[in-house]
Amino acid sequence: MSLTLRGLRDLPIKSKQADRLAEMGITSVLDLLQHYPHRYHDRTKRAEIAELAVGQEATVFGDVRKVSARRTRNRRSLVEVVVSDGEKYLSLTLFNQPWRAKQLVPGMEVSLFGRLEVFRGQRKMTNPVLDVVGGSGEDKTGVIVPIYPQSGKADVTTWQLKKLVATALDWVAGEGGLADPLDADVRERLKVADRDRAYRGVHRPETEDDWVQARRRLVFDEFFRMQLGLVARKRAFERERAGIRHHVEGELVTRFHAQLPFNLTGAQHAAIEEIARDMAGPSPMHRLLQGDVGSGKTVVALTALLVAAQGGYQGALMAPTEVLAEQHHLSLRALLDGLSVPSEGDLLGERPVRVELLTNRTGAAERRRIGESLAAGGVDIVVGTHALIYGEVEFPKLGLAVIDEQHRFGVEQRALLRGKGDDPDVLVMTATPIPRTAAMLVYGDLDKSELREMPPGRTPITTELLGPAPLERHVAYEKVRAEVAAGHQAYVVCPLVEESEKIAARAATEELERLGREDLAGLRLGLLHGQMPSREKEEVMTSFRAGELDVLVATTVIEVGVDVP
Repeated sequence: MSLTLRGLRDLPIKSKQADRLAEMGITSVLDLLQHYPHRYHDRTKRAEIAELAVGQEATVFGDVRKVSARRTRNRRSLVEVVVSDGEKYLSLTLFNQPWRAKQLVPGMEVSLFGRLEVFRGQRKMTNPVLDVVGGSGEDKTGVIVPIYPQSGKADVTTWQLKKLVATALDWVAGEGGLADPLDADVRERLKVADRDRAYRGVHRPETEDDWVQARRRLVFDEFFRMQLGLVARKRAFERERAGIRHHVEGELVTRFHAQLPFNLTGAQHAAIEEIARDMAGPSPMHRLLQGDVGSGKTVVALTALLVAAQGGYQGALMAPTEVLAEQHHLSLRALLDGLSVPSEGDLLGERPVRVELLTNRTGAAERRRIGESLAAGGVDIVVGTHALIYGEVEFPKLGLAVIDEQHRFGVEQRALLRGKGDDPDVLVMTATPIPRTAAMLVYGDLDKSELREMPPGRTPITTELLGPAPLERHVAYEKVRAEVAAGHQAYVVCPLVEESEKIAARAATEELERLGREDLAGLRLGLLHGQMPSREKEEVMTSFRAGELDVLVATTVIEVGVDVP
């Protein structure tokens, strides 16, 4: 039975109610069942009005006895309500909620959460959290009351939704219940409830554990459907697209590893083997390489780019900023120094592996030269920013696209880069730690390799926590001064506490001014935040990397790992 295809008019509900639900986007039985409560009131934990102490916060259930509305002297809306739990009365003062005068009628049951006050000898609450949990004459024997997202515009209340959902549940039961895509043994292994029990548990819980277990199963179902869709899309892509079968056993990679001034870690070897297996396969590679800054992702990615190069293909490495692209370009050129590839047009029959840089700073003449060299097969790897995908540069034989810090690029941009070639392999890199469930959402269509091992000889990281008191902050900045005196540099990071780049930028700017006057006066300070123009950000990072600044005051825009030794 497809609940998505069964409309609300299949239920024994009034057409007017169906129209109101449609205004809320609820048009099918499934929509109604998936309009979940956003909280619950537990009647077993209710407080009696007579027992409340002044200043105490509590949840109280009561019947509306009287409702009145008026305007205050300063024209504010004021609704006054009297409720009773059958023993004592409680007055409610609701400011700026004029719609409550129409919503609340005598006999209606409400749930209140607020702080008890006494004004002129009268027990009252001001602007409590108020939910209508039943109409006049409503059955009040339930233990836990679901509170649904309601709509004043559509004139649909939580207690009406409770009745409508109960109707839907009864109708589903009469139709034979819900089919469950998970077998009993799978449910037992995953410790999740069956679907029927889950929907009843979330809408009609008898205990707190009922809705906790229901929510666990329904959350699982959402992730399961999402992952199923991503895997289906990935499998379809693998079936329909023919990839490049790269030659992974060539000498170029062997020579590269032999000339490295360090040994690869076990994690790097494992990642390289997984990538090589993908690149040798019949379908295009789509793989995520995740590892902390310093774990050796660049060497693994460069190995993959050389696998493509040794077979006559070209590679592209796209970074989110010009500074990071320039850093990659310098790193790759240094690592590849002395390596060569066969070349029929050269006197010696070979030429050095060639790496070019392409960003928005690249001039028209240089861009044209790189494009001509690419077309002639004289460039093996191009490092760049968005200029790689939006420019006119064409790759005649793009074999591998590497994307650094993928979360800063959209799916569309990844597809555009892939479109520069004939279904090339794609390797995505990130240093951002990703929880498993979030990884399913962001990278669910990618296979995954992880570098959990750091190369030997790395300086261990020490983390110290200081309190906000001025004296403790002073200790931190004295440490900064000592490091600068020793020839080192420092970041002062103002984290994004509120979801606003403008607020974070203002906080960083104010901190820079304060530090320049007080704790770090006399040092060379710089500022970096997301509201600055791109060119200005690049100039600041270039100056910091060149040692022209002692301290960089920044927001979390610095999280993309630019190498500042």
